[in-house]
Amino acid sequence: MKCYVCLVLVLVGSLLLSAGYGAELTKDVEYGRAGDEPLLLDVSVPEGEGPFPVAILVHGGGWNGGDKANVGFEGKSADISPWFAPLTAAKFTWFSINYRMAPVHRWPACLEDVQTAIRWVKAHARDFKGDPERIALFGHSAGGHLVCLAATVVDESVRVQAVVGYAPVTNHEQDLPVRGGLSLSLQQLLNRPKELTPESLGLLRAISPLNHVRPGLPPFLLVHGDADKTVPLQQSLDFQARLRASGVTCDLITLPGAPHGLLTWDKYLPGYQDQVIAWLLQTLK
Repeated sequence: MKCYVCLVLVLVGSLLLSAGYGAELTKDVEYGRAGDEPLLLDVSVPEGEGPFPVAILVHGGGWNGGDKANVGFEGKSADISPWFAPLTAAKFTWFSINYRMAPVHRWPACLEDVQTAIRWVKAHARDFKGDPERIALFGHSAGGHLVCLAATVVDESVRVQAVVGYAPVTNHEQDLPVRGGLSLSLQQLLNRPKELTPESLGLLRAISPLNHVRPGLPPFLLVHGDADKTVPLQQSLDFQARLRASGVTCDLITLPGAPHGLLTWDKYLPGYQDQVIAWLLQTLK
C-alpha cells in the first residue's frame, strides 16, 4: 500500500509540473536587518485560496556568492532556477532568500540570516497564503549546509517540518585531506588560514550538521550526484546513516553521473524533481 501511495504521489507531481499553474512573484521583500543592511527575499504566491505548503529556498555559492533570483549567476553552479517552476506548479508558496556572505561577513552571519528568515516566514506565511505549520527548507551546496545546520540546532523558533538538501555540505572534516587544509571558501567564511590547526578543526566540527544529529529532527530528503567533485556523495551517505541511526527519516535520491550544479540534473535522472515533489507532498500532508 505504501509503495502504491508513493507511485500515486509521483504521478500527481508529474501532472502538476506539466499543468503550468500561475503565481504572483514579489521581489525584494525585507525580512530583517543586520545593522543598516536590509535582508531581502523574493516570494511566489500560487493562484487560489490556500493555505499552501511553504518552501524556503537558500542558494549555494560557497558562502561567498549566489543570489536568490540568480542575478549574475544564471547558468552557473549556484543557479537554483530549477527549483522555481516545480514548486510553483505544485502550488507551494516559496520564499527565496539572500543572506550576508563572506568575506565581508564572517561566520555565523549567514546562518543567523537563515534563522531570521525562518522565523519571519513562520510569522508572515499567512500573509502570502502559506501554512506556517507546513514549512520545508531547500538548500544547495553551501545553502544545503545552512539549511541542514539550521534544522539540527536546538531552537524551537526555527523548527520546520521538512528539509531538502541538494548536494549539501554536511561534514567539513571529510575532504580536508583532499584539499590539503581549508578550502578558499572556508578560509574566507571563517577567517582562518588554509593550514589546519586544532582551533580550526574544532570550528569545522562545530559547524558540521553531521555532528548535531539527534532524535526528533524533521524528515530529510537528500539529492546528490554520484559524480560530484565539489561535495562528494559520501557526505550525504554518511549524513543519512547518522540520521537514520538516530531514528530520523532520511531518504536519498542519487543521480548517476550528475555533477555538482543543478542545471543538468534532469539529464542524468529524468523526473527526479517529480520524486522531490512527491516526497514533499507526502511529508507535509
